[in-house]
Amino acid sequence: MKRPVCNESLGAKRMNFLRIAGLVLLGLVVAGCPARKPSSGPPLKGKLVIKGSNTIGEELGPKLVEEYKKEQPGVVVELESKGTASGFAALLAGECDIAAASRVVNQDELTQARARGIEFNLHTIGSYSVAVIVNAANIVTNLSRDHVRDIFTGTVKNWKELGGADAPISLHIRDAISGAPLGFQELAMENKPYASATKAYTNYAGIELAVAGDPSGIGYASLDLADKAGVKPVAIRGVPPNAVTVNEGQYPVSRVLRLYTSKTNETALTLDFIRFVQSPRGQKILNEMGFVPRL
Repeated sequence: MKRPVCNESLGAKRMNFLRIAGLVLLGLVVAGCPARKPSSGPPLKGKLVIKGSNTIGEELGPKLVEEYKKEQPGVVVELESKGTASGFAALLAGECDIAAASRVVNQDELTQARARGIEFNLHTIGSYSVAVIVNAANIVTNLSRDHVRDIFTGTVKNWKELGGADAPISLHIRDAISGAPLGFQELAMENKPYASATKAYTNYAGIELAVAGDPSGIGYASLDLADKAGVKPVAIRGVPPNAVTVNEGQYPVSRVLRLYTSKTNETALTLDFIRFVQSPRGQKILNEMGFVPRL
């Protein structure tokens, strides 16, 4: 199984080229691609069971299912989100058709699969990623991974510790109702707790607006909000957040989203749903919901 290659020695020219190319390609996905045509032939019927990742299942999965059922109204989709491990366990036990995963299958899961004569098929659908954003007037433009962790855990409290103005850092995060705070903790904070003095919002747009109005503010938001007026994205280890750096595995605050199936048990219905998710229509839905489509 191929893993994303992390190459931090890209020259400035190549990075600029890739950023421009990525934005052009992403623009085609968002604005220039026609909706997927319904399958030719008779409509599909049956039940599709998807279990696994909260990152996929909490918001993205229901929207994808909703739009898919407009094309295939005779299909019943059961969606359960109890974590990636639960999805693999269900797939190994024959209790689901698709395991939704926000990580690669681990060695123990592969060992269990071999013991049961199961071969996984992997279908990449996009990435989950957020940009760390600061007020547009902030002179800080780059942070290390340790800086990000220490800011949001409250270890670093003043911008002057990071080369910025002598001003206390104010934190803006997602509320606990969604899985977003946990996702950011896993990706950027080594699963350490947030500082006690934080302000929480029900969506990324709320964070973006708050940081735009707070000269000392920092938060995180979907990539499409990172360049809004009043805020700017911060590079992590010199890598800016964009569709190209995410897809190339360069930008660290991201994770690839995958759908796993059992090769011998794939059905026409299973493959039709996966094709829908990977189609221009499905990829547009990912982008509209703040995820990063495949390039």
